[in-house]
Amino acid sequence: MPSHSIVDLTHPLTSHTQIYPGDPPFLSTPHCTIPSDGASVHKLSLGTHTGTHIDAPSHFIPNGKHIGQIPLSSLVSLPALIIDLSKKGLSTKQEITWEEHLNEYREEMNEDKVVIIHTGWSRFWGTKEYFHHPYLTKDAAVRMVERGVRILAMDTASPDETSEDGEFGVHKAMLGAGGLIVENLTNVERLVDGDGEEGNWLVSFVPLYLGGEEDGSPIRAFAWRTAGS
Repeated sequence: MPSHSIVDLTHPLTSHTQIYPGDPPFLSTPHCTIPSDGASVHKLSLGTHTGTHIDAPSHFIPNGKHIGQIPLSSLVSLPALIIDLSKKGLSTKQEITWEEHLNEYREEMNEDKVVIIHTGWSRFWGTKEYFHHPYLTKDAAVRMVERGVRILAMDTASPDETSEDGEFGVHKAMLGAGGLIVENLTNVERLVDGDGEEGNWLVSFVPLYLGGEEDGSPIRAFAWRTAGS
């Protein structure tokens, strides 16, 4: 696969990576150095929901699956339904509803497709405005689950409103159905604007292989075109 055909949907992890309020920061510190030890090794400290990441059911659901229990086969080479809301004039903390924004895509939603919602909010990454993003209503999430959707991905900090007293209805609806949520995507506009190639988009969300009770993981998210369709 030519490298130019891959669209990286991942924010890099750095000391400046924006962190969800209350989560641990990302830290990368030297543990060994070439001058002192003959080799370079860094120590990483981060949360399971740092940067571009995936939520496992156990993030909100008692006895839900941990990230290490999610088969890799269910996270790679997935057909994607791209819902472009970036030209809908979404405003700060606006609700994304089923009837107004998502209903027209209902026939394309099914258990085999990842739903990627492009709000355009990734342009605010690194600013306070990023946490004032548009968000889904719980009803919209329930409707998607009823259509068979089991992976929801967004270019925002959360599909729910980011607030101190949030009810996290979208998380509970999607994760409660055994689904997964991907947050903090970037470059989704490249999937919308096209690249002069034919074919449908496939996506992969590759987490760390964590074998404990971890409720999510940073991921490398990327997309590419299938052969002409």
